[in-house]
Amino acid sequence: MNSIRVRLGVLGLALLTGFTTPTAASATQAAPSPTVEEQRLGRAAPQEILRRSGFDTAAPRLARALEGARSYGEARRAVTREGARLWQRAVDRAQGRGPAGGDLSRDDDRPLYWARLGMTRDVRTWEPEFGLTDGQRAALLDELERASRGQDAIRYPHGTGLKRILLTGFDPFTLDRDIRISNPSGATALALDGTVIETADGPARVETAVFPVRWQDFTDGTVERALRPHLPKVDLFTTVSQGRVGRFDIERTNGAWRGGFGDNENIGRTGTVPVSDPASQPQWTTTTLPYAAITAAQTGRFPVYDNTSVTEIPAGATESVVRPDGPTPGSTARAGGGGDYLSNEIAYRATLLRDRLGLHGTLPGGHVHTPVLQFAPGNTTEVTDPEFVRNRLDIIAQVRAILKVAAETS
Repeated sequence: MNSIRVRLGVLGLALLTGFTTPTAASATQAAPSPTVEEQRLGRAAPQEILRRSGFDTAAPRLARALEGARSYGEARRAVTREGARLWQRAVDRAQGRGPAGGDLSRDDDRPLYWARLGMTRDVRTWEPEFGLTDGQRAALLDELERASRGQDAIRYPHGTGLKRILLTGFDPFTLDRDIRISNPSGATALALDGTVIETADGPARVETAVFPVRWQDFTDGTVERALRPHLPKVDLFTTVSQGRVGRFDIERTNGAWRGGFGDNENIGRTGTVPVSDPASQPQWTTTTLPYAAITAAQTGRFPVYDNTSVTEIPAGATESVVRPDGPTPGSTARAGGGGDYLSNEIAYRATLLRDRLGLHGTLPGGHVHTPVLQFAPGNTTEVTDPEFVRNRLDIIAQVRAILKVAAETS
């Protein structure tokens, strides 16, 4: 979408929260170019996914709303509204409500991902004549990200007799390797958001959110900001991401290390996971999920493993070694059971937050790695196929079964 211009006088910087009155002294700042992630949107596969799901209307709808905005406050309200609309539309589609919008399977997470990028690209390149500053643009993008990922829509019914489960997923990633990629953790989040799982102890309500595959967002505290209000109130949480081929893993230990693999912006980060109060930061955190019960249960067609392996630099040493049975005392983290990428990092951050809130002994929580979502053998060009859909549906169903076991044994 080309830049949208509206007719208004110059407004200035607004705070990142609220709709404060801008100052007239701020100067208009040029809109930045689309990001690496947004630039992929023009390729054939994303456009086909959007067209075959009906989600190709989301970005133009936001563009029209921005064109009609007469102030920064109006623009921010439009961004929040359309972001929330996109999230709810994706959840409704995944759960069979409303029109499918096309022939793409309803369980597909990719329409949400690509539609969001179309919307962020429009906000990023928008040049209103009322003088949008860098701070204001960042605030609009932040509102859009949070609203369209379900991060500010986590709500549980009041009252007793209902367990509360919080689950997170991720965007597709490694898109330069295969632009068609779907992420089963994101699809699971859409399929389960707002649903109720009947357990032996009564009903359990699931609320979900999705996170970006970008190092900078994690550095900026997106995980802690989204989860902190809810962890003291839930009965169980699990972060979920795509892991190995043909298996689930319940990750026993998470490490405070970034291994440098490129994210969706093709940016790598290497070093200790940056968190608040680093002086008290542990090298390792551990799951409090009932891993023994989960791995012993029959939850689906994929095997489920209790993964205890880590990579560490032992105390007093300089070289890293793999420890199949977890870290040794005083060691330095180089990879958790879930590796050294953002899946390990979200697990580390969520469980560290649990511990810093004083909930280690009372709140079951940790990380689940799903199998890699695979296309049918020989499919190297089509955006979907029956085996691809079956694999995704089976993974979603098995995550749901794992949550049921965890809720019943916690």
